[in-house]
Amino acid sequence: MNLYLQLFLQFFHVGVFSFGGGYATLPFLYDIAEKFHWYTPKQLTDMLAISSITPGPVGVNVATFAGFTTSGILGALIATTAVILPSFIIVTIISKALDKFKTNRTVKGAIRGLKAAGCALLSAVGIKLIFTSNLHLLGTLLLIALLISGFIKKQDPLIYLGLSALIGLILGHFNWIGV
Repeated sequence: MNLYLQLFLQFFHVGVFSFGGGYATLPFLYDIAEKFHWYTPKQLTDMLAISSITPGPVGVNVATFAGFTTSGILGALIATTAVILPSFIIVTIISKALDKFKTNRTVKGAIRGLKAAGCALLSAVGIKLIFTSNLHLLGTLLLIALLISGFIKKQDPLIYLGLSALIGLILGHFNWIGV
């Protein structure tokens, strides 16, 4: 099968089944890495880090990076279009029928179930990221401290992101965490 068609189909699949936001695309992207070897899991971890700090949705940014890694600028355009297209189609269809189904118990139940599935996928990705990243003791302690603080204080996640970046820069500068 043509590489571009395969790239489109794989990222279209990601766009169709990754309900719940950009991080929900990660299990599918890891699967693509294992099946097609277009990029490594380590490269995907790097793509995720870069996508998290660049403007735009994380899932779309990762798809763009993955497409570029696979086949240059054309690959990036194909992967980005493919990952966005299902959402565009679904939102267009749903917006036409929203009033009719807004109060439907079955639809509400389905959405609740999809949210739970999204949480499970995100948890699985988080665990996989922990085991595939090159964490050191101080980095691991920082992760645990920020997670606990996040659950207790429930502040804006950007505060924790900025704080962890600042601490990482300081500790990396002194090479205490092997950065």
